[in-house]
Amino acid sequence: MHWLDPDYLPVTTGVVERFTINLDGDIDGLVLSDEILIHTPPHLSDQLKAAVGPGDSVRVRGVKPRGADLIAAVSVEKAGGAVVIDEGREEKEADSGDKPPRTQRTTMEASGIVRLILFAPKGQARGALLQDGTVLRLGHKEAQRHSDRLRPGSEVSVRGEGLVNEHGRVIEVREIANRDGSFEPTKKPKHEDAKAAEPDAAGAVA
Repeated sequence: MHWLDPDYLPVTTGVVERFTINLDGDIDGLVLSDEILIHTPPHLSDQLKAAVGPGDSVRVRGVKPRGADLIAAVSVEKAGGAVVIDEGREEKEADSGDKPPRTQRTTMEASGIVRLILFAPKGQARGALLQDGTVLRLGHKEAQRHSDRLRPGSEVSVRGEGLVNEHGRVIEVREIANRDGSFEPTKKPKHEDAKAAEPDAAGAVA
């Protein structure tokens, strides 16, 4: 059971414009009218698909992390309809050491204008939503490193692996374009990280 009681959380209302999806194709968020971004746990994906859809008015109870334009939902209620509550993952699923099979992905490219920054539920930047609805996913460190190219209104081109389903397209970004049109890996080469960790000559102990 979720440790937060939704009955005592602030309410955010809006109309569902679209879902966001993760790299397994599961729903992990909603974009509401007025550019309101809602994070929902992926284990609620099937329940959300059955309960709400684009064009539905919803009431969301959740919490806002510091420094992120995001509501981490604990419950989502369709106006006059079903209520989806995060009770946490089922014990059997949470305790199982077996990982589900990796969803099949294909090589993809995307170019477009960034509409929204996407965040993890605690507020860490983890990608972007393009104007055409494409979801770009990066690790937190990579999203920070390339934050200047992921700001809303910025034009971005990426390469990576992803998938398409009935709720949209998602890409795990492996390369991102520079201003000159060349592409660079989103992750720093390991030798750069090792070099950065080495003390310089002035700081070395004699």
